[in-house]
Amino acid sequence: MSSFLIVAIDGGAASGKSSTSRALSERFNFLHVDTGSYYRAITAEFLRRGLRIDQINEVKAALPSLAFGTQIDGRTARMQIGGRVVPESEIRGPEVTAAVSYFAAIPEVRTALLTYQRGQIDVAQAHGFHGLIMEGRDIGSVIFPTADLRFFLHADPVARAKRRELEGRADAVAERDRLDTSRTTAPLKIPEGATDIDSTFLNLEQVVEKIAAAIAQKLR
Repeated sequence: MSSFLIVAIDGGAASGKSSTSRALSERFNFLHVDTGSYYRAITAEFLRRGLRIDQINEVKAALPSLAFGTQIDGRTARMQIGGRVVPESEIRGPEVTAAVSYFAAIPEVRTALLTYQRGQIDVAQAHGFHGLIMEGRDIGSVIFPTADLRFFLHADPVARAKRRELEGRADAVAERDRLDTSRTTAPLKIPEGATDIDSTFLNLEQVVEKIAAAIAQKLR
């Protein structure tokens, strides 16, 4: 077996990244990193401090005071800000969902997270994981462009919106796609050389098996 494997999974909102990544992390004992939750945690912190999406200078000024840390929860790496893990109920709330793409588009915010995200390799190895599976919107293109395996999940916007409805969550999928693909810094796109998977008519198990087969072959 390879000593350590890095798997990058990119895609838009409700494309199946998180469910797929969690399932694969369990199967192969990989550390799961949901970078979308990191941007949500930062957004929640900005909102808690009373910052708005149009206060760019104030947001930049606040970045040095964000002390990032990592808490391992099972096989998931959760971000700490000032020693605190922002609760899921807070980062998945409507206020954060409405603002996260705007804060994530600020180049300085992405730069502040770059080293931290890459540092999750050290966290995974220190805790004895066999690999790292990181999901987001710029993993295969910016964070780990030389990852051992890179995948891009996409699905019809209507299907993705329906998935959010079934989860009981409000999410403007089409608008978030527009913001994520049009930002200047690290836009959402299919990384060159990545494996593109259309999950519109696939269930979770089928998507997982497609990627699991590639991981298993790489490990051999």
